Amino acid sequence: MTPRERLLKALAGQQVDRPPVICPGGMMNAAIVEIMNNTGYKWPEAHADSALMAKLAAAVHTYTGFENIGFPFCMTVEAEVLGSEVSYGSLACEPKVVGERYGELAAVEERDTTAMLGGGRVQTVLDAIRQSAEAYPEVPVIGNICGPVSLAASLVDPVAMLKGLRKDPANAHRVLSYVSKFQAALAGAMIEHGATIIAIADPTSTGEILGPAMFEEYAVRYLNEVINAVHNRSTKVILHICGRMNSVRRLIPELKADAVSVDAVVNLPKLKNDFPELITMGNISTYLLQDGPADKVALTAQKLVEEGVDIISPACGLSTATPINMIRAMTRAVKQEK
Repeated sequence: MTPRERLLKALAGQQVDRPPVICPGGMMNAAIVEIMNNTGYKWPEAHADSALMAKLAAAVHTYTGFENIGFPFCMTVEAEVLGSEVSYGSLACEPKVVGERYGELAAVEERDTTAMLGGGRVQTVLDAIRQSAEAYPEVPVIGNICGPVSLAASLVDPVAMLKGLRKDPANAHRVLSYVSKFQAALAGAMIEHGATIIAIADPTSTGEILGPAMFEEYAVRYLNEVINAVHNRSTKVILHICGRMNSVRRLIPELKADAVSVDAVVNLPKLKNDFPELITMGNISTYLLQDGPADKVALTAQKLVEEGVDIISPACGLSTATPINMIRAMTRAVKQEK
């Protein structure tokens, strides 16, 4: 099987020779400092140059053994287009939102979704996706977007936004509907430029932060709106949910994603056992991948394969200080390479 075939079959619940081993990009970015120094394709320049972005993403695939190419390398592309202030960071530090556009939900002004696709770094990301899809037809190219709640927390002061979910539900639904429409349009543009799969990361939508009632009212509803829009384009969706998930566990089957990726604190085989229809992805600890030892990384990966996890990946975002040899220990173990 090609990596593209293997991942698409795994996401469809079909038989594969072994689980794919991937790192989608976005929040789960694997553009580590060691690769950037080895290749000369570096941050922050690669965040705003499509050719550099494509070369760095391809180098991540080649150096690590991850069976995908993923864009972008951060979770700030959408926030920047929507008007928040973004710092592009440094070689070792990914871009971050340093100033939200609005102080409260009621202040958010809606703009034309289609016009925003021409703003910020959106075209840079789309061009990098196109270049990679053309250069690597057998490798899945994953387009990454933020979940609606997380994006709203990058557009509006996050404390005010979270309070507004309880105290101002009318504006909360208005803003979440607005950002969901933009996310659906962005995902559609990624697909049109060659993205094989869309991955959504929604780190603000945790049971610990939202609680089950608001998770159901806001996260499930608007995530599914974006997911359905992607499915309407005959494209699979991976969804990453952070946190322990205990308080929202019963709601997981209501999420319409093709695979659910979870944090290292979640017992992934038990989640699979509780919801047999669920395609599971994960969940090797970020800290283990950074600090090792490599033999423990390999054993952890092998155990996940043996326990029936469908797609093997890091549990969450990788540290840029993660050594290549730790990542290779993971990918080689899954592929049964020496």
